[in-house]
Amino acid sequence: MQLAVVQRILGLLLALFSTAMLPPVIVSLFYRDGAGAEFLIAFGLILGIGLLCWLPVRNYRQELRLRDGFVVVVMFWVVLSLSGALPLFLTAEPRLSFTDAVFESVSGLTTTGATVITGLDNLPKSVLFYRQELQWLGGMGIVVLAVAILPMLGIGGMQLYRAEIPGPMKTTKLTPRIAETAKALWLIYLGLTIACATAYWIAGMTLFDAVGHSFSTIAIGGFSTHDASMGYFNSPLIEMIAVFFMLLAGVNFSLHFLAWRHRTVGHYWQDEEFRTYLSVLAGVAALTSSYLWITHSFDNPLLALQHGIFHTVSIGTTTGFTSSDYYSWPGFLPILLLMTSYIGGCAASTAGGMKVIRILLLYKQGVREIKRLIHPSAIIPIKIGSKSLPDRIVEGVGGFMAVYVACFIVMYLLLLATGLDMITSFSAVTACLNNLGPGLGQVGAHYEVINAASKWVLCFAMLLGRLEIFTLLVILSPTFWRR
Repeated sequence: MQLAVVQRILGLLLALFSTAMLPPVIVSLFYRDGAGAEFLIAFGLILGIGLLCWLPVRNYRQELRLRDGFVVVVMFWVVLSLSGALPLFLTAEPRLSFTDAVFESVSGLTTTGATVITGLDNLPKSVLFYRQELQWLGGMGIVVLAVAILPMLGIGGMQLYRAEIPGPMKTTKLTPRIAETAKALWLIYLGLTIACATAYWIAGMTLFDAVGHSFSTIAIGGFSTHDASMGYFNSPLIEMIAVFFMLLAGVNFSLHFLAWRHRTVGHYWQDEEFRTYLSVLAGVAALTSSYLWITHSFDNPLLALQHGIFHTVSIGTTTGFTSSDYYSWPGFLPILLLMTSYIGGCAASTAGGMKVIRILLLYKQGVREIKRLIHPSAIIPIKIGSKSLPDRIVEGVGGFMAVYVACFIVMYLLLLATGLDMITSFSAVTACLNNLGPGLGQVGAHYEVINAASKWVLCFAMLLGRLEIFTLLVILSPTFWRR
């Protein structure tokens, strides 16, 4: 373990993150909401800590190893979450405890969208903007941004990239150089954000709301500047714009890169994961819309279709926007939507969940095992498209699934032990582990009312989900620390 290398990178990343405190200061000055001083204090403290970490080892230059990359990513997300909580803890409005400030920060950066804040419509604009900004930075991952910049400082980034990018196949790069890959991802991310904000603005949002909601839409975060979320606007057009961009944000960003580079969209439908992604969401949306109409939750079939599509895409992609109280819908629909969030979006997207590619591989593995029972001697490869996958990837997906379920069970039992009821505990762990946000029971609308111990368990769940289980658990393994 190269502690000096880790310390140097951590200091640089903290110094980089401190600049996230400056845009809210500008917003505060523009709207004269009086909250700018707290963000300036947070900027100074975070920058100072970053420089204190970096200065003693600034001349220590060694190539980052894979093990160092895991430590940097996990340490940075933990430190980042604590640093991000600082301005929320300092502000007079909302008045948050340390636990609530950390919870809100973790939720924002992991793009979970679970909130402990109520009365959003009356909060200072700078605080509202900062919450949205946290999600936007966390969406693609501040570490991926860093690997586009750190190579200029003499630090390699492939190890960080492998630890940060979601999905089971992490060795494929869009461009030969890792820095160019990170830049390509961020240009696509920025382009989608600008397009989304423009569409929201044209559809009737204020410029502030349009920018803020574009941040959380493309990040698949779900934070809103209003307590009623998307329901505040009462606009089918705005909801369908959100559906379109949530779908795009849940797609593997390498497909967007290919579309941009080759000026064609034909390869989207050639991708089996993409086809499965759309098929699952279309099927669940059809079922949800039909059931809402049959149960007379909405007497107008077009209204049932609108809410069915919007909530299926929002929850299925783990965004977490709502336009009505879906947790009070009849029958099995709330559970169905929560179960859809376990699938989530595609690999290398900003979505949470287990990822479509893993579910697809598990299905193919199940079909192969059935065929092997009938033909024991047959050699049956598992293919994605026309490409046969090595058994190691398939085995890795099975291992991921097992650890995922084990983590869910442990955290579910911990929440029950803190006194939460079964529905609240089940949905809270599901929503946080899948980086979804809204749950059922006591956490249907917000997480303010649950106890502090539960919030710390859920913070861990959000980090597990954002780093896809293994990245976080690997450094807790005794094997990792042995020479």
